[in-house]
Amino acid sequence: DRIYIPLSYAHKHTSRFTYYPRRERERESEDTRKHTRTYPRQTDQTTPSSSKSSVMQGDTPHVVNPNGGEKQAEIYTHDAPWLIYACNWSVRSDKKLRLGIGSFLEEYQNKVEIVTLDEDTGRFVSDPQLRFDHPYPCTKLMFAPDKECQHEDLMATTGDFLRIWKIDDDADGSAAEKAKEKEEENENENENANMNNNNNNNNSGSSKDRKSVRKGGGNNNGGRDTNTEKPSTSGRKEKQQQNGSNGADGKIELRALLANNKNSEFCAPLTSFDWNETNVNRIGTSSIDTTCTVWDIERECVDTQLIAHDKEVHDIAWGGPDVFASASADGSVRVFDLRDKDHSTIIYENPETGVPLLRLGWNKQDPRYMATFGMESKTVAIIDIRFPTLPVAELKRHASSVNTLAWAPHSSCHICSAGDDAQALIWDLSAINQLSEGGLDPVLAYEAGAEINQLQWSATQPDWIAIAFSQSLQILRV
Repeated sequence: DRIYIPLSYAHKHTSRFTYYPRRERERESEDTRKHTRTYPRQTDQTTPSSSKSSVMQGDTPHVVNPNGGEKQAEIYTHDAPWLIYACNWSVRSDKKLRLGIGSFLEEYQNKVEIVTLDEDTGRFVSDPQLRFDHPYPCTKLMFAPDKECQHEDLMATTGDFLRIWKIDDDADGSAAEKAKEKEEENENENENANMNNNNNNNNSGSSKDRKSVRKGGGNNNGGRDTNTEKPSTSGRKEKQQQNGSNGADGKIELRALLANNKNSEFCAPLTSFDWNETNVNRIGTSSIDTTCTVWDIERECVDTQLIAHDKEVHDIAWGGPDVFASASADGSVRVFDLRDKDHSTIIYENPETGVPLLRLGWNKQDPRYMATFGMESKTVAIIDIRFPTLPVAELKRHASSVNTLAWAPHSSCHICSAGDDAQALIWDLSAINQLSEGGLDPVLAYEAGAEINQLQWSATQPDWIAIAFSQSLQILRV
């Protein structure tokens, strides 16, 4: 019954779900960063006091390229009222500058919010109806990989369970208008009821029969298909409570709560997940109980569960419709093929014995390559699955621990990493076969205002990167 976020931001927690944020680290001196040039840090600007978020609008600091040259950086900032841990981009083509963010609060009740950048004003739009409570900090959030908008607008989060949320942020009308419509509807129903009572004044028995039929029909409308595996009773209760807390006019509702053990109130917390881009009904989750689980979210049941490692599994990534990889506290990266569930392949083991691997990224443009890093490590290892065990390159320009990484969605040779040194570094791996003795240098660098906890590269807008640090979400045009 523990939540475990596998980053230096929060190590193991007690059974009472107490969280310990990372201590503030002293900034490295300039001479320790001699290999990495950074963008100038932004000056603080805030919106008028009536706004709930502060936005750095129209900032264009010079971007320094370590290989020479300058360009203007376009940066926008949203300030949340809480520490931000999870963030991700919307994938839908009609919601290009929409992002989801999740809080990191040292209490049971946390928050998830969806914000959108208004390109005309250069400010983030925050709708209270697109903000909801989430049990514990969500370890990851993702929007459904549906670029063509052919499916429901869905978002998933992990923490104690896997939750699927349905979004209706195009709902028409204000709360007042909806309330008025509801009132008019009730009035019409009352009028119809009075007419029926007058017409059936001499037939009370048949009237009672109709009332009982109407009541039964109301119950049937709320039923679930018996051919679909049902979630646990506690899951149904939470679903009702969650949707009730969002209010009648809420634009987000809990569509499904997926739990492995339906006979117990305890659970093995989920550390991460990945949404299959080929089969959007398939989500893979990783857990501290050493397992990886593949879910069928349409049927709301487990498709496959595998004991993946000897210790906690910290991350999972799809490399195809039936192939995924996982990184674990046992220090290994393993690849699994759902067409052959009895075997797995170890493609990398951390040379530092006993040091967990925290994050894993699979290059979607060139699936021969992956990237990973260990706990409290300043190095990102690039792995070629054709040559297991030894990395083909190591990215060593961070001055402190790496926390997150993301492959470019449009390029097979670009990757971005970020960490406790408050730097987001973009690397070009096209020349890894001609590395100099000093190693590879980043092609671009950005310095944030604090340690960077999360980093995401937009799949639909590949010139935009999102980073999260402290209470700020920033999107950068690169």
